[in-house]
Amino acid sequence: MLVFAASDKGGTGRSVTSSNFLYRTALQGADVCYLDFDFGSPTAGAIFNIEDALRGTTRGGLHSYLDGMLNEPTRVDVWNDSDRASLRNRPPGAGRLVLLPGDAGGGEFPVSRERVERCGKLFLRLEEEFDLTLVDLSAGRSYATDMVLAATAMPELQSVRSRWLVFHRWTRQHVLAASGLVYGPKGILETGTRHGHNHDDLAGRLRFVRTAVIDPDSPELEGLQPAQVAWLRDCNQDLLELASESRVGRTMLLGSVPLDPVLQWREQLISDNDVWARRIANRETVEAFDSLAKRIVDDTAWETL
Repeated sequence: MLVFAASDKGGTGRSVTSSNFLYRTALQGADVCYLDFDFGSPTAGAIFNIEDALRGTTRGGLHSYLDGMLNEPTRVDVWNDSDRASLRNRPPGAGRLVLLPGDAGGGEFPVSRERVERCGKLFLRLEEEFDLTLVDLSAGRSYATDMVLAATAMPELQSVRSRWLVFHRWTRQHVLAASGLVYGPKGILETGTRHGHNHDDLAGRLRFVRTAVIDPDSPELEGLQPAQVAWLRDCNQDLLELASESRVGRTMLLGSVPLDPVLQWREQLISDNDVWARRIANRETVEAFDSLAKRIVDDTAWETL
């Protein structure tokens, strides 16, 4: 399965959330691959603690491959190459966890037929090798989004299962931006239809993920004044109504990730050790990642939305 991670704005938690639920998918036994298609800022290596790929790779990454300079882009085995002790060595029962980084110093580039074809061929090879391949896209109406919509419309890829996740923070500005990215002019649905996708089929393969969500009833907010809690509840209700009006509401929601202090300070994978031994991350955050990992591949979870 191909999963495309999109957002209309930076700072949504798209990359760190995608990395974490992909990590959880690997822990559940699946072979998974992460493609850093955030061409203007290929920094996914920092989330996986890969020292040689903190800002992309110098050994020929996705930019070089799509430009036709390589037959295969560089691969990083996270279990072997991560500098973080808790990520090194594949846990018993876990699947493969592979990163394909972008090039250091790489940037956005326009879509061409040759790049689309190379993109499509890469997707087909990875589909054969991995249970799930996640493609982390540049924010907004980017060349990366245009490229993958064109590639997945190729006849060779039409039989490959694919799903889209659009990430947004739980704020008024982000809800409106996420809705615009999907439904607005030159958004995902309009662009996909232009490339040959069926509009309704593409819409059915797309869901939203809320990040950094604050629960007004959370015990962690007990220190707030009653007026502050009441204001938060009013804001939350306003957001629920806005999301419904903007077609980003409950029926289009695949999951929510609560605000977590670790992710506020550092974009990283949250391990079980961070929750149970070090006690620096919240159990609810890991449960949200686990839930996303399961729901993404569960056909019934999508059918009931």
